[in-house]
Amino acid sequence: MIGAPLPRPGRCVVMGILNVTPDSFSDGGRHDTLEAAVAHGLHLAAAGADLVDVGGESTRPGAHRVRPAEECRRVLPVVAELARHGIPVSIDTTRATVAAAALEAGAVLVNDVSGGLADPGMAPTVADAGVPWVLMHRRGDSRDMYAEAGYDDVVADVRRELCRRVDAALAAGVAAERIVVDPGLGFAKRPEHDLALLAGLDRIVDLGFPVLVGASRKRFLGTVLATPDGRTRRPDQRDHATLATSVLAARAGAWGVRVHDVPGTADAIRVVAAVDAAARAGAERATRTPSLTGT
Repeated sequence: MIGAPLPRPGRCVVMGILNVTPDSFSDGGRHDTLEAAVAHGLHLAAAGADLVDVGGESTRPGAHRVRPAEECRRVLPVVAELARHGIPVSIDTTRATVAAAALEAGAVLVNDVSGGLADPGMAPTVADAGVPWVLMHRRGDSRDMYAEAGYDDVVADVRRELCRRVDAALAAGVAAERIVVDPGLGFAKRPEHDLALLAGLDRIVDLGFPVLVGASRKRFLGTVLATPDGRTRRPDQRDHATLATSVLAARAGAWGVRVHDVPGTADAIRVVAAVDAAARAGAERATRTPSLTGT
């Protein structure tokens, strides 16, 4: 079985976040009914999302796992209904059984925040389905990730550890053209690590695999925006800061960004694409224009 190819619209892809959970850090409980979830998914697609990423288990720091049956109960009806409307859906899960059921329901991509480490069955599931697989970098799980946040050079360390996950995926039969990597901002990372990864994103892009960046509303943005007395912005007050990270990611060559605020991001990405196109056109004209000195 060969799934749909990785979306490549000629610009940075916008992946809209749809959490059907009661406890996600930013929007938990807002879309945890089928009607609310589907309505929001349709809204994200209409606003410019190339993919709607449906997740049924919170990965916020300290979150506890839910049973696979409960995760399926949350996500499968939403995936099926959005797919019925022709919306490209990705499934945000670390479990092979959930991924397989979501793919059967119509999902076209698996977004795995464990990078394949949480479930040894994920790699063969993805390989057999022939769908794109996002391998995110993290250490530990949601309950203890910050205990693992020690790096000599965070960009080099994340790059090396992502390579290990890619090698494991390839060895399991996942096609190279189906692999996406994600540096995992906020996962076993402190604010200084997240900022360094954004600054060095070109070194992740240089691996040669599509790169997904998920900075949306994360804690490090609250730290950057904190007032002198230490008060931080609430997650839902970090969209403008997220927009800056999306522009930075697009300019660095990221394949996609995963965001809550799709309308603003889609507009910004279109501007980045237009500026990049103008730069390419200018470079082409320069190669065709005779030198003013005649040499």
